[in-house]
Amino acid sequence: MDTVGFDLDLTLADTRAGIAACYAELSRETGVEMDTARIVARLGPPLEHELAHWFPAAEIPAVAARFRELYEHHALPETTAMPGAHEAVAAVRSRGQGVIVVTGKNPRDAEATVAFLGLDVDAVIGSVFGKAKGGALIEHNAVTYVGDHLGDVDAARAAGVRSIGVATGAYTESALRDYGADLTFPDLTTFATWYTP
Repeated sequence: MDTVGFDLDLTLADTRAGIAACYAELSRETGVEMDTARIVARLGPPLEHELAHWFPAAEIPAVAARFRELYEHHALPETTAMPGAHEAVAAVRSRGQGVIVVTGKNPRDAEATVAFLGLDVDAVIGSVFGKAKGGALIEHNAVTYVGDHLGDVDAARAAGVRSIGVATGAYTESALRDYGADLTFPDLTTFATWYTP
């Protein structure tokens, strides 16, 4: 069965408030001042990439582990579905295709986020970013990949599938188009009425 892949953070899930809450708690515990607004403005790459802006390399594994311990209680309750997310997933299903989530978020928290939001998906693949998502898209017979980041355009290219950009993250529609997205939307709210396999 053909599938459509979706990114998670800022594509299907609005995790900004929850991730900011995790970083605020991490800041309190470690004494390291972190700009949470700046952090959530550049969501997309794996956690360790962001932590490298704030901690020495030797400390990152332990800090990342602590962040993930905090996630369930600090981030998950603050997470909401992006506008149009449920409708987009339902539209793909109504056309006889499967739905997968391919994300840079670690698998445990990605699966917990999808479950918390009640998103009806067939598989969640985590801890992959940019071109590295291509393998998961190929493995799950994806024909389209939807995301908010330039790395998501790279993912679609790597898999040889259609790239749909949504300007719900750090990049505008024009930036996503200029980078190579085949099609862009301001958000997912019109995806359901537009989508054709």
